Amino acid sequence: MSLKLGDIAPNFQAKTTIGDIDFYEYIDGKWAVLYSHPSDYTPVCTTELGRTAQLKSEFDKRNTKVLALSVDSVEDHHGWVKDINETQNTEVNFPIIADEDRRVAELYDMIHPNASATATVRSVFVIGPDKKVRLTLTYPASTGRNFNEILRVIDSLQLTEDYQVATPADWEDGQDVIVVPAIKTEDIPAKFPKGHKEIKPYLRTTPQPNR
Repeated sequence: MSLKLGDIAPNFQAKTTIGDIDFYEYIDGKWAVLYSHPSDYTPVCTTELGRTAQLKSEFDKRNTKVLALSVDSVEDHHGWVKDINETQNTEVNFPIIADEDRRVAELYDMIHPNASATATVRSVFVIGPDKKVRLTLTYPASTGRNFNEILRVIDSLQLTEDYQVATPADWEDGQDVIVVPAIKTEDIPAKFPKGHKEIKPYLRTTPQPNR
């Protein structure tokens, strides 16, 4: 059965490029991004892993740990990392899980028979500090993931975790947000002293409260 938003992300132990890890111990109460690749030495995934490494400071800023997964061996991963570092002008600085028995892939329903009976599809899971699944994305093999979008979603998830707001379409960090319907209009000034705009009774905006 596939994981749904709000489900507890399963724990697992695995071999990785940084040694053996326990997933829960590794994320250590932080936010996490877990994402999968069909196999090593694939061209699109090479660019994705390189981009992830380049964005390490952005993930750190968001208190977020990243883990990648492929069904190949640690030895293969280390060889691939050399290619990634060389071609993407970076240094891979996060663990790549060796899921040779596909145990983690099955836990997270990363194998879709319509795409491949044996290899993982290109899934993304964003997991909160409470270990709950907050976002899932699945990409086709031909389309590289948009890591700016993944960072944008983490910004939104962290903001809406702390404040009674939602983020509108195409929202980016620093822009106005939507006051959730549960807050009465007359109660908005006390909760959001920066002011608000009532576009419709059900659509009220306010400046981002943590900026």
